[in-house]
Amino acid sequence: MTTVRDVAKRAGVSVGTVSRVLSKNETVKQPLKERVQKAMQDLDYKPNLAARALRTSQVAVIGLVVPDITNPFFAQLAKCIETEAAKRNHSVMLANSHDDEETERKQISALLDHAPRGVIVVAASDTGALGYETIVPIISLDRRFEKYPLIATDHSDGSAKIADHLYDLGHRKIAYISGPQNTEVGRSRRNGFLSRIKTLGHDGDPVTLQVFEGQFDYEHGEEIGREILQSNNFERPTAIAAASDQLAIGVLRAARDLKIDVPTELSVTGFDDISLARLVVPRLTTIRQPTDLLAQTALEQIFEERGTREEQALKGDIVIRGSTSPPSL
Repeated sequence: MTTVRDVAKRAGVSVGTVSRVLSKNETVKQPLKERVQKAMQDLDYKPNLAARALRTSQVAVIGLVVPDITNPFFAQLAKCIETEAAKRNHSVMLANSHDDEETERKQISALLDHAPRGVIVVAASDTGALGYETIVPIISLDRRFEKYPLIATDHSDGSAKIADHLYDLGHRKIAYISGPQNTEVGRSRRNGFLSRIKTLGHDGDPVTLQVFEGQFDYEHGEEIGREILQSNNFERPTAIAAASDQLAIGVLRAARDLKIDVPTELSVTGFDDISLARLVVPRLTTIRQPTDLLAQTALEQIFEERGTREEQALKGDIVIRGSTSPPSL
């Protein structure tokens, strides 16, 4: 079956240009329009239902791309987006990029071929600079995606709250496990924590800080946690702050295997407040991301009729549970 991509290739134009011709967008110049129409005629292309929906403004689908649907935070976020979309009588088409930029590009192009009302992207990384020639609004959510407006939690502020909490408890030997530094989320959380610790530490009461980097998953948390807790290169920290709940839960597992009690011998913190953070033992101190509000704000931006879509940073709240306490003397 002939697709919009086939037409675009035959005409030597982008998929976005074909979409604009199908939607009778007046910005397409006549020679280009005729070239696209000829390609459609040559290929005997018949616009599908999605294309007709685009022309009549009766689109009822939101595209959503996430890096890893097995990540509990992204699953939570997707559920909230589905709920918000349903309030507007829209369905959600979900695609998984597997944290791969090339897969992400293919998934976004496939979603755009269906002419959705909008596309929400939780990016695999923020290093891309391609851009998409489309009239369909694209919104970055949680992680920055290219030039598109970002709706996210203030990750730097959340990490600073964790730093304040550990410092106020009396921790002065701390390890921090960051997420990947090819995403703005990973960098913001790391920089927010490090900057706040630097401000808090002073000549009379300095903080010893060790920094490590991993992916936002359980395996890296356990592996790096074990490395920290067994290292002979530095004194064992009294607290480990992790850049995600998955990392933190991995640290809890490593501590348990090494028979290190949490929180009397080691405090552990996370970030996100996934459902599992309330089920592990001890329950995890973390930053709660406002997933409902993130989803609501992203959908509001998609449905913004005036086209004035703006970036927004929402505040997360610290949730103090049983995984943190003052360091033992």
